[in-house]
Amino acid sequence: MTQQRQPLLVVIEGIDGSGKGTQTVRLCEQLRGQGLSVGTLSFPRYRDTFFGQRIGDFLNGKFGQLAEVDPFLASLLYAGDRLESKAVLQQLLAANDVVVLDRYVPSNVAHQAGKRTGAERTVLADWIEQMEYGIFGLPRPDLVILLDASAEVSQTLIARKAQRDYTDRAADLQEADVDYLAGVRSAYRELAAERGWAIVPVSDESGLRLVEAITQELEGLVIRAQARMSCR
Repeated sequence: MTQQRQPLLVVIEGIDGSGKGTQTVRLCEQLRGQGLSVGTLSFPRYRDTFFGQRIGDFLNGKFGQLAEVDPFLASLLYAGDRLESKAVLQQLLAANDVVVLDRYVPSNVAHQAGKRTGAERTVLADWIEQMEYGIFGLPRPDLVILLDASAEVSQTLIARKAQRDYTDRAADLQEADVDYLAGVRSAYRELAAERGWAIVPVSDESGLRLVEAITQELEGLVIRAQARMSCR
């Protein structure tokens, strides 16, 4: 009897400008070089889904400033984008050894729960996870990796970004708000400690780490996670 292959679902997380897109591409290339079949998807899917387009509107201020939009309601946009993408994700998991996502449910949790503190943050985080994993039936990740960057480092890297397809601005509402980014980072670090996510620093005491060094660390985390899964 042939053993069914168990795909590994990996999520790369971090505040805006932490290098998620770059590292997702590089990690996929490295894993393919190891002979693994690798699929990838980036959220939000601004041009590909109805909710993705609405997220673009939200980030361009069409629904008001960040503080004016209830985080419970904002979270529905991001969850809806993933619900529309559920079949695509399932196809990737069925066809590959590893699927690497640039943002996923943890991003929704951190960005929205980061607008709350204490018990209110916990309630909102649990509500989002129940909606996306429980009600919508999205698969839970096997490995979540947080690229940890300060808000100041984040804004430096955001300034280097090329123009995005969902905004004409140099930075969207979230990217331009250093206090917001700091709150999201705090939420990410709190969630990582609670849920056992891997944390990979983007910078150290000497400044920004080499992109290659970060990729190597990510690759090691994925290979070890895959080895653990194969032993189950």
